Amino acid sequence: MGGELDLDEFGRSYWGARALLSHGGDYGDLFSLQAVDELLSRRGLRTPFLRIAKNGTVVGDSQFTGAAGVGAEIGDQVRDDKVAALFASGHTVVLQALHRTWPALVDFATQLSSDARHPVQINAYITPAESQGFSAHYDVHDVFVLQVAGEKHWTVHEPVHVDPLRNQPWTDHSQAVAAAARDRAPVIDDVLRPGDALYVPRGFLHSAKALGGVSAHLTIGLHTMTRYLLVQELAALAADEPALRAALPLGFDPGDPSQLAGVLEEVTALLTKRIEQTTPEDLAPRLRRRTWSGNRPAPLPPLAHAAAIAALEPGTAVRLRAGLRFHLADGDPVRLQLADRTISLPKATYPAVAALCSGTDVKVGDLPLDEPDQLVLVRRLLTEAVLVVQSPREDS
Repeated sequence: MGGELDLDEFGRSYWGARALLSHGGDYGDLFSLQAVDELLSRRGLRTPFLRIAKNGTVVGDSQFTGAAGVGAEIGDQVRDDKVAALFASGHTVVLQALHRTWPALVDFATQLSSDARHPVQINAYITPAESQGFSAHYDVHDVFVLQVAGEKHWTVHEPVHVDPLRNQPWTDHSQAVAAAARDRAPVIDDVLRPGDALYVPRGFLHSAKALGGVSAHLTIGLHTMTRYLLVQELAALAADEPALRAALPLGFDPGDPSQLAGVLEEVTALLTKRIEQTTPEDLAPRLRRRTWSGNRPAPLPPLAHAAAIAALEPGTAVRLRAGLRFHLADGDPVRLQLADRTISLPKATYPAVAALCSGTDVKVGDLPLDEPDQLVLVRRLLTEAVLVVQSPREDS
């Protein structure tokens, strides 16, 4: 992002609390109008990677998709001619999940998610001149807007529902949202130009309108993990308590406060006891399974990776796959816990595995193991897609 704001100061003063507009960036290496045309005309996109709207109303997929033609027996591929007609008539084009489809943004999202430790998604909004794609609303995730082309006037208001959860969309408060956007003074009311960036915390109301030409901006969404996430998993752990799994009395009416009173007191006491007995070690595995799959690690080229495994030798340099989430636990066996599985390894390998997971380049022959064991360990972790081989030009 542009501007001179220190990252620590942003974390203390703005993260989740205040909107922020900054200037002086350059996002041309991430995205462009030419990239939009390529994605829409040459990349074979399908729904839901594209959404189109006008005046806040999303149009049906059938208005811009069709049969893919011979050799691709699908019926929902994006039709560039239909998109062109809709855009010419004033519709906003929304390219969704660019963190999966555009190389520069795949790499950007991988690094951002690794740094921020919150899942990241990236969309692009391309708006015709003098057009407003969506009316005032709030998102249930934090948003960074990066203006790529053209100019767009943004209006941001304080929340009507502070820190909404993912199951608390703005439509639950649509009347309050409309009234606040109409009657309250905005906290930001300004024009974004190429290189400008806007941070909008979840819950803050916002709307935007393109000005004199085509506008394109990236919306980088951080799916904020909240304290309520811990509450949900603590409650799920209560399923291990037999007394909490017991059936309610025959004939019990849960809608009757007088019948509920006694049971609620008992359940509250049992739940409190179970929560107080829970340790971080109990909770962490559940949170890993729930959150670590939110973003994929860096792309892995299958053919080149297989060839690198076959050519592995003591002089080969390897590195932890970028963006991979893991937890390494010493013991017998050593456990390398990933988002979807746990890899068990011999106890003697722990110093070598720790070195390999450090995030720096490591030569196979430098690991604190005998040469045959070095190759066996690294080949195993390459096969598990934990490590990648560094090409000579990537050595530091």
